[in-house]
Amino acid sequence: MWALTALFLLVQSSGQAATLEKPILSLHPPWTTIFKGERVTLRCDGYHPVLLELRPINTLWYLGHLLLPSHKKSIEVQTPGIYRCQTRGAPVSDPIHLSVSNDWLILQVPYAAVFEGEPLVMRCRGWYDKVVYKLHYYHDDQAVRYFHSSTNYTVLQARASDSGRYQCSGTMRIPVESAPMFSSKVAVTVQELFQTPVLRVMRPQEIRGAAHRGVVLRCETRLHPQKRDTPLQFAFYKYSRAVRRFDWGSEYLVPEPEVEEVEAYWCEAATATRSVRKRSPWLQLPGPGSLLDQASTTAPAPQAAASAPGNKPLSFRKPPVSRSVQSVTSVPNATLAGLQFPGGSAPTVESPACAPPKLLEQSAGALKPNVDLLLQEMQLLKGLLSRVVLELKEPQVLPEFKGTPETPTSHFALSRGTPETTPVESITDT
Repeated sequence: MWALTALFLLVQSSGQAATLEKPILSLHPPWTTIFKGERVTLRCDGYHPVLLELRPINTLWYLGHLLLPSHKKSIEVQTPGIYRCQTRGAPVSDPIHLSVSNDWLILQVPYAAVFEGEPLVMRCRGWYDKVVYKLHYYHDDQAVRYFHSSTNYTVLQARASDSGRYQCSGTMRIPVESAPMFSSKVAVTVQELFQTPVLRVMRPQEIRGAAHRGVVLRCETRLHPQKRDTPLQFAFYKYSRAVRRFDWGSEYLVPEPEVEEVEAYWCEAATATRSVRKRSPWLQLPGPGSLLDQASTTAPAPQAAASAPGNKPLSFRKPPVSRSVQSVTSVPNATLAGLQFPGGSAPTVESPACAPPKLLEQSAGALKPNVDLLLQEMQLLKGLLSRVVLELKEPQVLPEFKGTPETPTSHFALSRGTPETTPVESITDT
């Protein structure tokens, strides 16, 4: 009887071996960096079938590619390297990298992955637990926190932006206070708890239960394999208005009257405590007669306005009415305001900026004589002013001008021809 029971359990366990999950490797205390000479404990926890009661299942330990002689469930180690474990019939566990330091100051971070929304704890530790004073924590070479003495640095709800390289600095009394010392930099990566959700229209064959009149939307995301049991809640929005607040359902039924309009929707996925919240891109619902499976768009995350197909913003206003005056084109032998113009000479109303180049050349030619006339006038005025200045300085030089209040003036021709000027006779001293 016992032989048959053992055989039955053996067959049952062989069938379960193919579906066994890899064991979980843990570190105690949970810091990946230790001082030289210290020891830590590694523990391998995995699924063990009922056969374990009849025949012990050994645990295999690996340091790099080297197989360790121990077969216990937990071991103590002090050698740096990458550790893994494996139970019989199961895959190899995820690795743990153990570092050993001989510095005065080390920064200790958790061995386990830190996910979004979880606390991130770091510890700046002095040589064999000596107190660290004037303690600074740095994130990517930027100081983020200061403590008077040894204190852990905690990020209550980690975000992806908290990933990076961390470092700490401080002083120790050995026996007098030392100069500031710095730890080695440690890389920290905050894992994504779940992917950015995507809102899509469900096909008729995907809808369970009775047929619905309207469109069914589903907010889809994917949890990290290590956090697949984390419950999520979902909310749905039409533009900036919430049409269904957070609950456990990932589907939303759009009423039929709303489907006839062109509307944009988006959804939001969050944990039960709202420590992690992520929004989906816009989903543009089709109009009547459109295919539902072509309604999704790849517009950016929702902000203040929706994005229509083709990444063009939706407009809720009437298009502006153009107030520009259209140009009037000349028509040969046409009558304008009751006047008859000769053929090809009807007036045109156009913008000066659009005038043809020939008209501009003609205007420049007409202005040239006027410019020459102005230059000649300026030359004559310059000569008269110089004579007045000379008279004021030496009145005896020009005696004939005394008693004559008149001042010589210039006369210019007003015709369009070449301008003529009245010659001014030179005055010589007698």
